[in-house]
Amino acid sequence: MVAGNQTQNASLKDTFSFEWYRSLGEKGRPAFWASFGGWAFDGFDYQILSLALSGIAATFALSGGQTGLIATVSLVVSALGGVLAGLLADRIGRVRTLVLAIAFYCGGTFLSGLSPNYEALLFFRALQGLGFGGEWAAGALLVSEMADPAQRGRVLGWVQSAWAPGWAGAVVAFTVVFSLLPQDVAWRVLFWIGIVPALFILYVLRKVDEPEVYLKTRRAREARSREAVESGATRSPLVQIFRRDLIGRTAAASLLAIGAQGGYYSIFTWLPSYLEKARGLNAVGTGSYLATVIIGSFLGYVISGYLHDLIGRRKTFALYAVLSAVLLVGYTRIPEGANGLLVVLGLPLGFFASGIYSGFGSYLAELFPSRARGAGQGFVYNFGRAVGGFFPLVIGILAAKVGLAAIALGAVGYAACVIALLLLPETRGKRFVPIN
Repeated sequence: MVAGNQTQNASLKDTFSFEWYRSLGEKGRPAFWASFGGWAFDGFDYQILSLALSGIAATFALSGGQTGLIATVSLVVSALGGVLAGLLADRIGRVRTLVLAIAFYCGGTFLSGLSPNYEALLFFRALQGLGFGGEWAAGALLVSEMADPAQRGRVLGWVQSAWAPGWAGAVVAFTVVFSLLPQDVAWRVLFWIGIVPALFILYVLRKVDEPEVYLKTRRAREARSREAVESGATRSPLVQIFRRDLIGRTAAASLLAIGAQGGYYSIFTWLPSYLEKARGLNAVGTGSYLATVIIGSFLGYVISGYLHDLIGRRKTFALYAVLSAVLLVGYTRIPEGANGLLVVLGLPLGFFASGIYSGFGSYLAELFPSRARGAGQGFVYNFGRAVGGFFPLVIGILAAKVGLAAIALGAVGYAACVIALLLLPETRGKRFVPIN
């Protein structure tokens, strides 16, 4: 019995350790930091939009529906960016695709600050969306192919956690800029700051190499070897994910992505506006309350990655989806005068609603074969983002009638996650091979 307990304790100690980082090796660690940094800056660039929405709406005299459309445009176009990035990642490489994505989202964010009118802002947010969708597709793919299969969940969990410091940076910038400048100028300055992450491209180009499994697959495809032809590696990757052998996984995984992202964007696109308008908080107060949500998000990302390796992909997704729905409904039903409860529920809300993302990088990579992994991962995640991106628009329209408590609509998305998981297999520990 004692020996059994010691073995179990050793196993748990190994599970919740930093062995995942050591296992990446000399080639994998720069790839990890490239993906981590790219996603953190992606989070910064996206979150400054949600923080600036009130200022934008006031400047251009927008309705709730028009305001929600700004976020929806970014998210819908990001689907195209993700699909294109997936195809490019399979053709020109993960690293070069990551560089292009970072350049697009930084440029689109900066140009958004120069918008002379609402229509121009929508166009520039669409450009930002191309890079926003492409970064995740390329970055998650880059790291997932270099990670040890037994450690893949926690590696991608730590990558996903980069969204939290990026979000925190956005909140700090928002608090400072909106405290010092009038809001019709402040939101523009906030977007201009978004060009700074473009400097990170230099690190990616100098330090990061392509995964070996990708290089072998590309060589086989270029040589048009018999094995590659028989496995379908010479056919279009985007076509392959809709063939009979993969279309079921593509459809179910897309529903999972729609649900998780629809729920998330319902909450976090409108949360700053909810805190300001429904709860009466100023910029400093909003930043303070968001801090608890961000802390919860970081913990949720990291712990979710460990849970994916410990109990499996499907169980972890289900746990996070159910509790996200419960907490979302509870958060939007907090009575007036009980703002202290926003802090109490804010941390677990951030923990579960954000943490559900940590499994996507590993799970989607494991669901699709090497010959179509970029296309599959890029399409599914970003198609989910595009459809889920309509949730903020619908909430903006509903808010005119029922107020921003309409955010609770996001619970429908989490219900869709549970349905999708019933149709998907467990893939924990799957090893990648160059051609399959």
